[in-house]
Amino acid sequence: MDGGPHHLGGLPVPAPHRGNARGLPAVALVLALALGAVWLAGSPGRPWSPAPVVAAVGGAPGDRPTPGVGAADAPLGRPPAVPELGTWSFLQHQGDGETPVAYDPCRPVHYVVRPDGAPAEGARLVAEAVAEVSAATGLRFVADGATDEAWSEDRPATQPGRYGDRWAPVLVTWETPATVPALAGTVAGVAGSEAWSAGGPYVYVTGAVAVDAGWAASVGGSPEGRAALRGVLVHELAHVVGLGHVDDPGELMSPHGSATGRLGPGDRSGLARLGRGACEPGL
Repeated sequence: MDGGPHHLGGLPVPAPHRGNARGLPAVALVLALALGAVWLAGSPGRPWSPAPVVAAVGGAPGDRPTPGVGAADAPLGRPPAVPELGTWSFLQHQGDGETPVAYDPCRPVHYVVRPDGAPAEGARLVAEAVAEVSAATGLRFVADGATDEAWSEDRPATQPGRYGDRWAPVLVTWETPATVPALAGTVAGVAGSEAWSAGGPYVYVTGAVAVDAGWAASVGGSPEGRAALRGVLVHELAHVVGLGHVDDPGELMSPHGSATGRLGPGDRSGLARLGRGACEPGL
């Protein structure tokens, strides 16, 4: 089922359109400094609370790489068969208002990690979170190693000087409110992807995740804290591939998190649907 309209965290997510919008779509996971709130995985630090959403799409033809770079003739993997249980929502839909915007399953989703500010075991936790989202979607993720690229709200979707003739890989960084103003106050992380069209369906081509480095360092010293951080990474990566928030405490995509810090039945149903996106060799 579709978890609802494009209104998440109080701000509307616009339907895809052609244009030259450069701002990175971002969904922020907010951890509120308040007593008595719901805690994720018993983590020390800050509990979860609702988050704002910002979205944008891109597309000037001259900014695109050579069409079809890295594309295969068939999906590289398939999502697991899961029962349609629970609650889920999608960040953006195609023009029919029903089909979600998703990554192209016929090409790998490359990602890079900027190590600056990473907490202890940060690299392992990112890899584990990526593996969980990959298994739930069937999308093939490829780690391209470390990068010196910093987060930018105006991040170009292609950077041939840094990454070659292809869409820029998904960027994972550890940031502060000074470098990512959206992390000010109670925000633990922001994430999103950019959708493009070659005249057919819209497809996510790149994205980014930024996690509050100070919070991550404060919780990373205990197993419970690392479990909480891993849950945040999975939550944000699920935003990257297209899942939105839901008002269901049994799902990890609830803005309040889930009691287990793991994907719930609706999360898995939505992610499996996102793994069946359109192959688009024209991009």
